[in-house]
Amino acid sequence: MNALIDNVSVLWDRLLALFSSYNIITDTLDIAFVAFLVFSAIKMLKETRGIQIVKGLVLVAIIYAIISLLNMQASTYLFKTILRDFILVLIILFTPEIRHALESMGRSRFAFLNFFGAQQGDALYERKKRAVLEICKACRYMSDKKIGALIIFERNTMLGDIINTGTVVDAKVSRELINSLFFPNSALHDGGVVIRDGRIKAAGCILPLTDNNLLSSELGTRHRASLGISEKSDAVAVVVSEETGKISIACGGELERGVSDGVLMERLMDYILPDNSGKEKKSFFSVLLTNVKEKFKK
Repeated sequence: MNALIDNVSVLWDRLLALFSSYNIITDTLDIAFVAFLVFSAIKMLKETRGIQIVKGLVLVAIIYAIISLLNMQASTYLFKTILRDFILVLIILFTPEIRHALESMGRSRFAFLNFFGAQQGDALYERKKRAVLEICKACRYMSDKKIGALIIFERNTMLGDIINTGTVVDAKVSRELINSLFFPNSALHDGGVVIRDGRIKAAGCILPLTDNNLLSSELGTRHRASLGISEKSDAVAVVVSEETGKISIACGGELERGVSDGVLMERLMDYILPDNSGKEKKSFFSVLLTNVKEKFKK
C-alpha cells in the first residue's frame, strides 16, 4: 500500500513540475499537433480492422499502468520484456494503415510539395473531356444491354502496378472500343480498363478488392474491386452491373450506386476535370525552372 502511495505521489510531483514550466505558445502548439495526429490516426483506423488492434493495445497499456502503480515487479518485468521491441511490433501490425497514410500524404495538394506534378494544357484537357463523354455514352449502352464493365480513371496516384497486370492498349478512347473490350466472352472483359490522361492505357487489369467486410452481399467482384482501388489510390472507378445494369461510381473509398446519365457525367467532370478550365497548370518545379531560365536570359 505504501508503494502505491509513493508512486501516486511521484506522479503528482511530476505533473506539478510539468505545468510549472508550461510555455503558453510552444506547448499549446505541441499539444494541438499531437491531438491532431491522434485524431487523424483514429479517423483512419475506425473503418478498418486496425481499430480492433488499437483496442487491444489500449487494454494492454491500462494493465501495464495498473501493475506499475501496484509495483508488481514480476509482471512489470514480463511486460517490459515483451514490449521491448514495441515500435517494430506496431510497424508490422499496422503496415497497411501506415502505407495508406503515407499515400494520402503523398496525394496532398500542397504546392510546395508538388515538385513533379504534370502540366495540364488545352490539348490534355480536351482529351480528358472527350474521354469522359465517350465513356458516359459507352456506359449508357452497356447499362441498357446489361454488360458488366469496370473503368478506372487514373489521377495523381500512378497505377503502373495495376497496368502491368493487364494488356497494354494505349489507344484513343471511343465508345465502340470500350464496348468491344467489355463484350461478353471477349478476352479482356473480366478485368478493368485503366484510363490515363484521356487514353485507354490498359485492359484486363487485376484490381485489389476492398477490405471492408460490411458491404452488402449484393455487391459483386467488380464493385468490390472499384472500392479497393479507390481506397488504395485517388483513382475514380465506374462500374456497370452485369445483373442489374445499374451504374456506380467509386471514389475515396465511397460507392455511389445507381447513378443516372446526368449524375455520371457531372461526377466525372468534377473528378477528372476539377477546375473546368483548359488553362495550363504547372507544378512548382516547372515554375521554378521557368524562372531560372528567365534569369539566365537577362
